[in-house]
Amino acid sequence: MKIKRKLYSAATSVCLLIATSCTNGLDIVPDNVATIDHAFANTVEAEKYLFTCYNYLPNNGSIDGNVGLLAGDELWIPNFRNYFRAAAWTMIARGQQNSGEPAVNYWDGMNEGKDLFEALRHCNIFLENVSNTEKVRDLPIDKRARWIAEVKFLKAFYHYYLVRMYGPIPLIEKNIPISAPPEDVRVKRRPVDECVKYITTLLDESYQDLPLVITNKGDELGRITKPINRAVKARLLLMAASPLFNGNTDYNGFLGKDGEELFNPTYDEGKWKLAADAAKQAIEDAEASGNKLYYYQNPAFEMSDTTMTQMSIRGSVTERWNSEVVWGLSNSRANTMQQAGQPLLHADMGPSSAYASLAPTLKVVEQFYTHNGVPIDEDKTLDFRDIKRLRIATAAERVNFQVMYESARINFDRENRFYASTGFDGGKWLTADLPARKDYEAYTVKAKLGQISSGSVMGLFSETGYYAKKVVNWESTFAANSSIREYPWPEIRLAEVYLMYAEALNETSGPTADVHKYLDLIRKRAGLESVANAWQKYSSNPLKPTTKDGMRAIIRRERLIELAFEGIRFWDLRRWKESVKEINTPVKGWDINQKDASAYYQVRTIFQQKFIAPRDYLWPIRLAELTVNPNLIQNPGW
Repeated sequence: MKIKRKLYSAATSVCLLIATSCTNGLDIVPDNVATIDHAFANTVEAEKYLFTCYNYLPNNGSIDGNVGLLAGDELWIPNFRNYFRAAAWTMIARGQQNSGEPAVNYWDGMNEGKDLFEALRHCNIFLENVSNTEKVRDLPIDKRARWIAEVKFLKAFYHYYLVRMYGPIPLIEKNIPISAPPEDVRVKRRPVDECVKYITTLLDESYQDLPLVITNKGDELGRITKPINRAVKARLLLMAASPLFNGNTDYNGFLGKDGEELFNPTYDEGKWKLAADAAKQAIEDAEASGNKLYYYQNPAFEMSDTTMTQMSIRGSVTERWNSEVVWGLSNSRANTMQQAGQPLLHADMGPSSAYASLAPTLKVVEQFYTHNGVPIDEDKTLDFRDIKRLRIATAAERVNFQVMYESARINFDRENRFYASTGFDGGKWLTADLPARKDYEAYTVKAKLGQISSGSVMGLFSETGYYAKKVVNWESTFAANSSIREYPWPEIRLAEVYLMYAEALNETSGPTADVHKYLDLIRKRAGLESVANAWQKYSSNPLKPTTKDGMRAIIRRERLIELAFEGIRFWDLRRWKESVKEINTPVKGWDINQKDASAYYQVRTIFQQKFIAPRDYLWPIRLAELTVNPNLIQNPGW
């Protein structure tokens, strides 16, 4: 899209502004007025600056840009990374984060992070100049209002992104003149509740002047709309209502420079009500703009109902600008991520384009439901006590398995989201260039030692024996002349908005009809029965959906399944304060260096992760920043 090209052009055009800005203050306006005046001389130049503000959005369509993808326990990669950077994995997932040179540093823009305070400085420069009607005189009134609204949203989003990482942050309401005395420059961190209130105000101020839909799809897809605004507000308020930020006494005594509590230790149930209301409005705006859950239609060749369901699940992420995408990141295209998710399937595949190194962990594989729509340890009709027990695939299972292939018990009798999201030894992998043109004759993943999918491609391979099928567009080809069908990263899907509403509403009112409604809409797309029916018929705990606590566990499980491999689990575990439990368990997979099934299907510990609470729930501020600005307080434990 043209917006992507504009982003790169705009970033280049303001390099002088960045180079000449003061680095000792977070919100200092550059002392280069002539350059700024030129940037707002007319509409063309001002639009370049608008896209400079957009240019700091996260690159979540890439392995190194999507912090949550590899910083937690969801996906694992081999210790060889010539084809992508991965500080989130190297440093954070492996317990090596530090305050000297923090990995994925979004405070300073170092070690694979973006400088979001620099982004906020540019947003303030834009707002100060475009809000002045004496500047950019050829800019129409309606367009001026829209641009201001977009940048106010971006300003809110960058603040939100920092709060999610660092907790209490300085609020960059306006830029400080370079002539200001040193004490004015040394800004202070503000309490989390104050940060949330300020961000909410910015989002509400920007909402009215944003469009409901993008009409100029050729140039403007990815720009901010009303549904995006409301969805981000729902994310913000859901985070603020969650245990990490709502009544968290772990940070008692964590005080600002002036002695104020930076975390409010008192739980406030009203925060869940605010989150529920915001999510409900986000649903209404998204559906009013035409968003709906994506269903794959018009199959390219012979496909069963099962395959059609799995194609709907895959396509909700990888189909470009599909009906479910509330916010697609035009500046972040999934390319290398697809290569990392794709195993070799046949001899014509190019070993330099499909290297299968993005490996789901066995822990996450176990999260997916049985085909009855309940957890594997609750299904009273199926026995999953020995997940490694061998079983041979039958003809009735030919859509998901190669018939007569021996695979592990855990790979059988699972829900469609498991088969749509993961590849595994003996499992089918459907591609658009399939010669047979029949879904049951799709390629088979053969992952044991010596088989085609197991090979170490330039030092890259699946550490666990599983593959991240979900992130690979089925129309991408990986032959010698590969053609990867890029897609804008779906930053927010409608399914996530439904899940946000269900979670917040359950905390406010318990498992009401609306909680069930929005969960069941997602489950229906996955080919599952409703929560109530599935638990009543198949679960050893049939009353679980009838209580707030039981439904909370179900909603959290649904989020981890539906949003798997999108980089969201990492942030969810943090806001729920579940990381200390989940991350302190080992990363496991199969024994991939074995040829025989009985030896291959033995559980192997790959890495013992370590998470120290409460320290690791917040990013460290680089020590050098604390030296420059003594008004900043380091996060506890760092």
